Amino acid sequence: MTLSRPQDHSRRPRRPGRPAGHRSAPTTKAPVSLPFETLDHDPTPIDFSALALDPRLRVGIADRGFTKTTPIQSAVFPVVFAGADLIACAETGTGKTAAFLLPIMQRLLAQPAPQAGTRALVLAPTRELAVQIEDDFQGFAYHTTLTSVAVYGGVDADMQTRGLKAGADLVVATPGRLQDLMNCGAANFTRLEVLVLDEADRMMDMGFWPDVSRIVATLPTTRQTLLFSATTSSDVVRMAGEIMRTPKHVQIGRAGGPATTITHVAYEVSARDKTDWLADFLRRHREPALVFVRTKRFADKLASALVGRGIKCVALHADRTQRERTAAVEGFRSGRHSVLVATDIAARGLDIDGIEHVINYEVPQSPDAYVHRVGRTGRAQATGTAVTLVAADELPYLQAIEKSINIRMGDGAAA
Repeated sequence: MTLSRPQDHSRRPRRPGRPAGHRSAPTTKAPVSLPFETLDHDPTPIDFSALALDPRLRVGIADRGFTKTTPIQSAVFPVVFAGADLIACAETGTGKTAAFLLPIMQRLLAQPAPQAGTRALVLAPTRELAVQIEDDFQGFAYHTTLTSVAVYGGVDADMQTRGLKAGADLVVATPGRLQDLMNCGAANFTRLEVLVLDEADRMMDMGFWPDVSRIVATLPTTRQTLLFSATTSSDVVRMAGEIMRTPKHVQIGRAGGPATTITHVAYEVSARDKTDWLADFLRRHREPALVFVRTKRFADKLASALVGRGIKCVALHADRTQRERTAAVEGFRSGRHSVLVATDIAARGLDIDGIEHVINYEVPQSPDAYVHRVGRTGRAQATGTAVTLVAADELPYLQAIEKSINIRMGDGAAA
C-alpha cells in the first residue's frame, strides 16, 4: 500500500502535544492454529462439461456462462461430493457460492427424496447475500424442478412462511428471521441433509452466533456441514469445533488477504477535507465506485453532499427499507448511480460486476474489515483499486492493516 500525501491545503496541522498516533494501535492477530486437517488440493480449472453433473444442471451452468471452475471450486468439489464436512477459505469474488450450490444441487437431483421437505439450508449474514445466493440457485436450477425460498427480515413474512411450510428443497436464510419463523412452527428441517454457513466470520462479527447455535441444535446430526469464509479467525475455528465432525480444511490463496488483482493506495487527507477530495476524485474517475463509511447517518449525509456536487450517488445502510435497499443496489448495478455510499452492510454479499474503485472514506478499524470491504472490487480475476483516506489520527489503524496483510507502505503521487 502506498501512502500519498496531497498538497498542504488538504492537510490539517497537528495540534501541539497530540501526535498522529495518539490512539492505541489495534493489535495484529497472531496466526490461528487449526485443529483439523488442511488438504492439499489441485486448483487447476476444470471444464464443467467434464464433471459428472445432471444434464439439466449442465444446461443451467451453460446458460450462466460458466465454462471452467475457479480454483476454490476445483479444490472443494471432490470434498463436497464425497459428503465430508468442510471449512473452505478463499478471497472474496472467487466463486464460493457456486462451490457449494452446485454439489448440493447435484445431490438433490441424483438422489430424489420420496417425500417433500427441505434438504439443504444455507445461513448468510445479510439480506443482500441471502437474495444473491437464492438468485444463483434459481439460475442454475432453471431447467430442473428444484425449489428454493429466501428468508430474511425487512419484508412481509407470509411468502417466506409458505415456502418453508411447502418444504422448499433449499432454504437460504438470515439467522434472525429464520429463528423467528422456526419459533412459530413454520420450518421443518427433519429431512435436512446439508447445512452451509456462508461468510461465517461475518456472522460471528455481527453477533449472530447465538441464533445460529440455536438453529443448528434443532437440525439432524447426520447432516453434512459446509463452512465458507474469507478469513479463518479463532472464532470461526471455535464455531467449526462446535458444529462439525472432523472437518477438512481448504485454503485458496493467502489466508485473510485481499485478492492479488487489487491495487492498494492510501492518501493522507484531513477529516475536514475528505468530502472535497472524494468529490474531486470521483469527477476525474468516472468508473463505478463503492464508498464505505462507518455510520448510517453519515452515509446519508455524505451521499447528499456528493449529489449536491453533481455526482450521481445513492446511500445504502440497514435503516433503509428492503425496497429502498434493493432500489439502491439495482440503481448502482444499472449505472443510474455511479457511486454507492454504504456502511459495512455492503462489505458482504454485494456482487456487482465492474466496481473499479472501493474507497474507504474512513480507515477500517480491523484488517478483516479492510479485506471484506476491498473485496467488492478485483472479483473473478478482474482488476480494481482500493483507496483509503487517512486522517492523522487514523494512521495507527492503517499501520495495523498494512502489517496484517503484508502491504508495504510508501510514498506516491496523489491520484
